[in-house]
Amino acid sequence: MIDTTGFGRLLASVSPLLIALASCGASSSGENARPPADSATSGAPFEVEELAQFDEPWAMDLDQSTGILLITERKGTMKLRLPDGRIGDVTGMPEVAYGGQGGLGDVIFAPGQSGGDTLDGRTVYLSWAEEGEGDTRGAAVGRGTLACPQPVFCELQSLDVIWRQVPKVTGKGHYSHRIAFSPDGKHLFVSSGDRQKMEPAQDLSNTLGTIVRLNPDGTPAAGNPFADRGAPTNQIWSYGHRNMLGLAFGPDGRLWTLEHGPAGGDEINLVKPGQNYGWPLVSEGNHYDGRPIPDNDTRPDLAAPAISWDPVIAPGNFIFYTGDAFPQWQGEALVGGMKPNVLVRVAFDGEQAREVARYPVEHRIRELGQAPDGSVWLLEDGKEAGAGRLLKLTPAKPR
Repeated sequence: MIDTTGFGRLLASVSPLLIALASCGASSSGENARPPADSATSGAPFEVEELAQFDEPWAMDLDQSTGILLITERKGTMKLRLPDGRIGDVTGMPEVAYGGQGGLGDVIFAPGQSGGDTLDGRTVYLSWAEEGEGDTRGAAVGRGTLACPQPVFCELQSLDVIWRQVPKVTGKGHYSHRIAFSPDGKHLFVSSGDRQKMEPAQDLSNTLGTIVRLNPDGTPAAGNPFADRGAPTNQIWSYGHRNMLGLAFGPDGRLWTLEHGPAGGDEINLVKPGQNYGWPLVSEGNHYDGRPIPDNDTRPDLAAPAISWDPVIAPGNFIFYTGDAFPQWQGEALVGGMKPNVLVRVAFDGEQAREVARYPVEHRIRELGQAPDGSVWLLEDGKEAGAGRLLKLTPAKPR
């Protein structure tokens, strides 16, 4: 991923038709407060440039001092893109459980690294789906060091698994496994999806349906809300989540998550320690078979979303925009939708949020980022070879 606030994850150009990620399942959801009537049809205020093509890309992150971008591909490969546009390979990837929603997932650089003109010696964190015993699977997070003998080639060495979802279960969905460092670089947060099992999200004896807060080495962080309990409960920061495909710190340092709902009920949540976010007890959506789920307002004891969508937008990921290229977007979240294919702008007022605009895009968007020049980078979601384009969005020129 590119920088969670803008582009610790770098992304380059996109075409006016760009964002979309299919929600887990096939239903719809859109925000409670409807967007302006013309927001889905008005002209996009940006121009799109194609920078590169990848095979089923999932995440990216930018090394600020070199301008080199890392991109994960879900089948288990990683690429790098140099500032001059050359594409290289990164070897040493873990074996991944590819299929369904599983595969190689997120990537971020460890904070506080700079210097040099290559990625040699850089520490990176990865997430992926891994096989278990008896047809089970689970998310994992690892840390390794890049060795780069050539500008267009690196090897990930000394990769150690520092965290695993507990327990591994059957199925191939809802891994979530987004990763983000706190602004001070002291804590690593991981979104751990409910793996489509639902009830474990309310059970503190496992980490399904939770956000965990760790030290950089993967050990439970001191001060976690359940730190006085045994593992894995002492890792948990919040619980009652479903499938969190976005995890980002806002400009004010608060942590937010972007989540897929069931048939309706995609949402953004302000994450607070020890809070229960209600899944599957409440939702603004219903089960895929039509069975109703009580609305959030029926349980005021549970944390309610800052915004929810019904019909869904099937969000892929989001960033908080802080650049100068689009001054009217500063402080807003940019959300990639996969159903429909849209780029959504969300504004915040305290602990509440509202959709202010959406722009149709050509393909589903899996990942977003902000470049140092304020341009917005998008990674399309595509399974065909080379179908996942890296796009760069810049302000539209006056006509």
